[in-house]
Amino acid sequence: MIIGRLLGINTMQFLKLKLLKSIHRCRCIRSLKQIHAQLITSGLLHDEFVLSKVSEFFGKHVGFVDYAFDFLNQSGLHVGTLPYNTLIAAYANSGTPKAAFLVYGRIVGNGFVPDMYTFPVVMKACNKFLGVQEGDQVHGVVEKMGFSCDLYVQNSLLHFYSVCGRWGSAGRVFDEMLVRDVVSWTGLISGYVRTGLFDEAIALFLKMDVLPNVATFVSVLVACGRMGYLSMGKGVHGLVYKREFGIGLVVGNALMDMYVKCECLCEARRLFDELPERDIVSWTSIISGLVQCKRPKDSLELFYDMQISGVKPDRIVLSSVLSACASLGALDYGRWVQEYIKRQGIDWDIHIGTALVDMYAKCGCLEMALQIFNGIPSRNIFTWNALLGGLAMHGHGRGALKQFELMIGAGIMPNEVTYLAILTACCHSGLVDEGRSYFYQMISQPFNLSPRLEHYGCMVDLLCRAGLLDEAHEFIRKMPLPPDVLIWGALLSACKVNGNVELSQEILNHLLELESQDSGVYVLLSNIYATNERWDDVRRVRRLMKDKGIRKFPGSSVVEVIGETHEFLVGDTSHPRNEDIHFLLNILSNQVYFEEHFLTC
Repeated sequence: MIIGRLLGINTMQFLKLKLLKSIHRCRCIRSLKQIHAQLITSGLLHDEFVLSKVSEFFGKHVGFVDYAFDFLNQSGLHVGTLPYNTLIAAYANSGTPKAAFLVYGRIVGNGFVPDMYTFPVVMKACNKFLGVQEGDQVHGVVEKMGFSCDLYVQNSLLHFYSVCGRWGSAGRVFDEMLVRDVVSWTGLISGYVRTGLFDEAIALFLKMDVLPNVATFVSVLVACGRMGYLSMGKGVHGLVYKREFGIGLVVGNALMDMYVKCECLCEARRLFDELPERDIVSWTSIISGLVQCKRPKDSLELFYDMQISGVKPDRIVLSSVLSACASLGALDYGRWVQEYIKRQGIDWDIHIGTALVDMYAKCGCLEMALQIFNGIPSRNIFTWNALLGGLAMHGHGRGALKQFELMIGAGIMPNEVTYLAILTACCHSGLVDEGRSYFYQMISQPFNLSPRLEHYGCMVDLLCRAGLLDEAHEFIRKMPLPPDVLIWGALLSACKVNGNVELSQEILNHLLELESQDSGVYVLLSNIYATNERWDDVRRVRRLMKDKGIRKFPGSSVVEVIGETHEFLVGDTSHPRNEDIHFLLNILSNQVYFEEHFLTC
């Protein structure tokens, strides 16, 4: 006690500090029982602050609910509400939030009178385990005890009903509030967003009569992104600039995600480049956005920058990168990603597994795709669609149909994408009867799916490839949807093969009605007329293209060399190794000429 006297601390205060330090360091129930004994002998068992610290310990060790209840019961109810509220709050923040409600029920049954600080933590626990009935019970107690006008309690009730999707109850609580702060508004807005009521969230945001905070901005930006409301999102962006907190990491990520979902990639990339710091959410948002907006090459370049930055990619980023590899046919890069996943010890989930199946299937490595597919323990419809799409793309029609029947046998319900893959498989393999059968199976019970234009397009293409132009034309006439330029293009291509000029003229009239800007069908029609030496019609089609401002875009090809993808346009000479490429092409041309003219003699 010499140190205590020097510091001006009496014996009881010194013992209290010592016990508080022991409680803070306590890691097991055995040590706590020793502290419990010292609290009894020292008379500190009734000290409210000490008891609140013991309650924090119990909250971290949820297996001792009975002991916690007996401990506080022994101290008596006269110590105040702090230890009890602390215990309930600790359980509410733990992995077993239902324990908080059970403790609340027991101590109330023992005579504890809750106060305005008790109800918010109990409601927080009900939020976590979605205890609707329990929350209703607590709300009833709030009304009886006269706490229904307390702002803190009202906000907790509002948040609870929003999380549980009880919009009628949430609206009544909100409407009955005499005073609403930013937490009240944000609680209802974020609740709307969480359950997909994006228009309602934006409408409520526009009615706010208090200044929004960071959480408000994030919620409304999510709503704008999901609905594609770019103008509204830009307006929120302007409001963020006016606030003193500016664009931090959280709001910056939300803004970037909004621009990505609205396909405004230039603004999203500018925001990304201006962020003072970037976390995994920042990188995930921009990389996934580039993949979704058909810019896979840019996404791979950013993934390379991400690795240099030191931020480790997670499963979502890796799945997006694999999708980019699938789009580009970048097989070596995709293999490297798979090796990276293995080296880093990242456990496969269904998303990575599906992305790997999709990548290998689209790159033509069907055996590897099947090997990975068979190694996935639980497959969803997306996994099956990836495999079926790959088999269909590479002309394995019978194999795709076999896998489809296995999928049905496994109890997986097909969706529209599944049937698109199956119809494509039939189309590429010339399986006309099977294609007809699966199309009518799709629209019949038990699947009862609504075909989209792509499905009708596959059927038209299937019939055209089989030379069944009349049936294809009749099929188009009976379509419930207006045919687009691709469907007429498929029929037009069949007309060219079969020399049907009269039907080509009818297709031209439909194209004029569509006001299509697709150069391919006009070029194809011009070629049909040229083949039949109808030069006036050729000039008419070309004049029509000129009047409409339709230009034929040059073809392009993509090749992967040592993990890097290179894109070439027709007549393009901008590649840095253009001279080396043409030099090698000349060598190959000479070699082919030599083999044809000398080795065959």
